[in-house]
Amino acid sequence: MNNRADRFFEFLKTKKVGLIGFGISHINLVKLFLKKGISVTVFDKRTKKDIGYEYNNMVENNITFCLGKDYLYNLSSMDIIFRTPGMDYDDPVISKLRAMGKVITSEMEVFFDICPCKIYGITGSDGKTTTTTIISEFLKKQGHKVHLGGNIGTALLPIIDDINLDDICVVELSSFQLISMRKSPDISVITNLSPNHLDVHKTMDRYIASKMNILLHQNAFSKAILNLDSVNRYNLLNLVRGNCLIFGKESSIKNGCYLDNNGDIHFVSNENKENLFNKSQIKLPGNHNVQNYLAAIAAVYQDVDLKNIKLVVENFRGVEHRLEFIRNFNDIKWYNDSIATTPTRTIAGLDSFDQKLIIIAGGYDKNISFDPLASKISEKVKVLILMGNTGNKIAKSLESYEFYNPELTKIIYVTSMENAVNMAKDIAEKGDIVCLSPASASFDMYNNFEERGNHFKKLVNKL
Repeated sequence: MNNRADRFFEFLKTKKVGLIGFGISHINLVKLFLKKGISVTVFDKRTKKDIGYEYNNMVENNITFCLGKDYLYNLSSMDIIFRTPGMDYDDPVISKLRAMGKVITSEMEVFFDICPCKIYGITGSDGKTTTTTIISEFLKKQGHKVHLGGNIGTALLPIIDDINLDDICVVELSSFQLISMRKSPDISVITNLSPNHLDVHKTMDRYIASKMNILLHQNAFSKAILNLDSVNRYNLLNLVRGNCLIFGKESSIKNGCYLDNNGDIHFVSNENKENLFNKSQIKLPGNHNVQNYLAAIAAVYQDVDLKNIKLVVENFRGVEHRLEFIRNFNDIKWYNDSIATTPTRTIAGLDSFDQKLIIIAGGYDKNISFDPLASKISEKVKVLILMGNTGNKIAKSLESYEFYNPELTKIIYVTSMENAVNMAKDIAEKGDIVCLSPASASFDMYNNFEERGNHFKKLVNKL
């Protein structure tokens, strides 16, 4: 029995509770509140027709809706408001409500407050979903009951009644979730830090500050796993309260996990060093995935036997939309890397192959510079097919690069994913690799990167 959760739900019964946004996580949260006898009002800018079946289902269960363009007009009548991570924490409406003394919280904040078991939390600019999944696979192989969720797609508060003291929760955390968090995981992992979501956070300092909440509220019994590059660049060690383990390609690491020049992975602690395995045993392509494994191993090493770590390494084949092999069509290999929503992610994807590629890129603009991507495109791309809001911006960065040669890297503009796939099919030759690696978010054409990746896969499989 989770007494803390029971007390919280009893408390909510006496309050007017509002939820901003009616996505999957909040739909399941409303269902939990219904089961607990809690009165809820849902605020969403969509219409009831847009919401569809779930609207009718919830109305039948006496859930109140405020919908449409002015959906936030009655928000001040609520006592407790659950913010969706997609809504800016500094939105003027939210800021005004906080000033009025309204309780502004989120599904993830409350989950951390009432979760009864150990929590592994993973964040970073790139690689967090893969690292989160690897950690969960390690722990499951060891025999633990694991609850995987957070930004990876599953809300955990709606299943709080199923989580027991001896279970383990493995949670992916975005900057939008972390920005208002005032509690940190027992084991915190930061995969890496590079510019991202600057359309919302505005500055790199504010983006980093939101990520740091994964560390700032840990205690002396906690553990932090940090990337060597991020430690050196952002001086993160001063923020760590408990045990800190470092990972990277550097044999001077004294506490953590590192890759040596021979490709061997080592875990070192208190001057004791163990050679674990060679990176060639990892089934996922790319050096960035080796880094993901280093982070995951450092996080679980004292809790998971080496034999179980090796079993995962030898069998785990990756997460959908992350350098996902789709098919070999007429001796042309097609890959889906729709998760590559930043230049650094696309760079990592390009470095996973030992030949020049045909790349489909472009999408929603997060106000990130594409200049760091230009040299890698010039080196690793034979044809760059551009679409979306950032297409011209990517081309401008490439064309401004001093060593760019238009005869070696051809730029083609298209207006849709259908056009991009057909263009790639027409220009590809036997032995070529075509990869969707947008270096941009998806919101100019799709609801999320999964929808974009699935559309791409559907088109490729129809060829």
